[in-house]
Amino acid sequence: MSPRTARRRAALLTALFAVLWGLISGPPAATAAPHTAAAGTFRNPLNTGPDPFLTTWNGTYYLTTTQGDSIRMWRSSSLGTLLDADPITVWTDTDGSRNQHIWAPEFYRFGNRWYLYYTADDGVDDHHRLYVLESDRDDPAGPYHFKSRLTPPNHAADFAIDPGILEHDGRLYLAYSGINQYQHNGLNIAPMSNPYTVSGNAVAINAAGGCPEVREGPEFLYRNGRTWMTYSTCDTGKPDYQVWMMSLPSTADPLVPGNWTQRSGAVFSRADDHGVYGPGHHAFFRSPDGKEDWIVYHAKTTSVNTYSNRTTRAQKITWNADGSPNLGRPLAMGATQDLPSGDPGAGTYWINDDGRSSGDGSVSYTGTWNSGTGCATQCFWSDDHWSDRAGNTATFSFTGTRIALLSVRDTGNGIAALSIDGGPEQRVDFYGAIRTGENLQYLSPRLPSGRHTLRIRVTGEHNAQSGASFVSVDRAEVYTR
Repeated sequence: MSPRTARRRAALLTALFAVLWGLISGPPAATAAPHTAAAGTFRNPLNTGPDPFLTTWNGTYYLTTTQGDSIRMWRSSSLGTLLDADPITVWTDTDGSRNQHIWAPEFYRFGNRWYLYYTADDGVDDHHRLYVLESDRDDPAGPYHFKSRLTPPNHAADFAIDPGILEHDGRLYLAYSGINQYQHNGLNIAPMSNPYTVSGNAVAINAAGGCPEVREGPEFLYRNGRTWMTYSTCDTGKPDYQVWMMSLPSTADPLVPGNWTQRSGAVFSRADDHGVYGPGHHAFFRSPDGKEDWIVYHAKTTSVNTYSNRTTRAQKITWNADGSPNLGRPLAMGATQDLPSGDPGAGTYWINDDGRSSGDGSVSYTGTWNSGTGCATQCFWSDDHWSDRAGNTATFSFTGTRIALLSVRDTGNGIAALSIDGGPEQRVDFYGAIRTGENLQYLSPRLPSGRHTLRIRVTGEHNAQSGASFVSVDRAEVYTR
């Protein structure tokens, strides 16, 4: 038995209740005792950005999300501490034709170099084109230098986004979303002679999708003698943004559209009972020991049509008896999950707004606060506290090195004053133009390992757009190393 297996079995009895309830986002009994920290667990989100791509290499997780003005990367030894990781800016550009609206970076290792694929424009959306960088050394975090633009000859002057690389039967192919006879954002595949050169025309794939307007973000899985292409459909602002799938035999030519077999219906879509809307623009990665397959994706906690509040989440996938991938259903934000196999452990725990904690943490209040379960799946354990009374405070006490504060943003929320260990206050606006659940409101500076406090003071103030001055308190995530 491995040390990790032994730790998990020893922790099973104490962790099982918290894990099961977290997975279904149901509230625990009001009289439940504090839970001990469960070894080898984590909670989403992993990042506050959309369009994630993640891989593991040499025992480290590397993550990119869309940042707009540059390409930034987060790296961590555990999936559960990616939210705590500091970003590395791996690329900015002074070329005015491609230094704006930088979206959807993905990175792959070929030989002893990494190639980072992305889309960018000059400020005009229809001028989005595809580009690739090459690393100077064998490191996914770079540094990188510009390598080339990726241009299928038959679409040299056409809109194109979301590059992904298909490795099939010993050859490379560029898959992307762009203009074709089926959609403005349709699926296209072009041959490549090497990781930075398109060597022929792109062919269009007539992919189904449940709505007419978008086929984007193609990604690939390889197993059981087939290649599986998954892709996102519907506009990403819609709550019905979702993932569909096609497959290809291992020796079939991917440039022959008829070789692709369409899977009927979405394979990953909104889960209203979990408070998850618009799950898509995803990628796949292996656990550090290579034994498990995982999906990383963005989703929202509101059913409103909006491009905001798309956060990065991850969960394990499985395989069906017919050999096809089973992506499951999106889990609620904050659901407690086992870390990927081979992950050394995150060293994190949660503190709920009612004082319960999976580690050495608690919360206390001054003044009269409202509390209840009306926020349901929008909140951790389905409950939260809120107040608009100036001077009221909520104080989290914790042992660790950093704390993240998550709660609902709302149209009637106001400004809070936050302080660590009684130090200077930082004003944080909890307002949101639409109500959304489980937002990262605040991530503290890194602190010396030990006992600390985070105080949230209601100021009674709000910005001009807000209708009131409420401050919501829901979940704190504590990092211990």
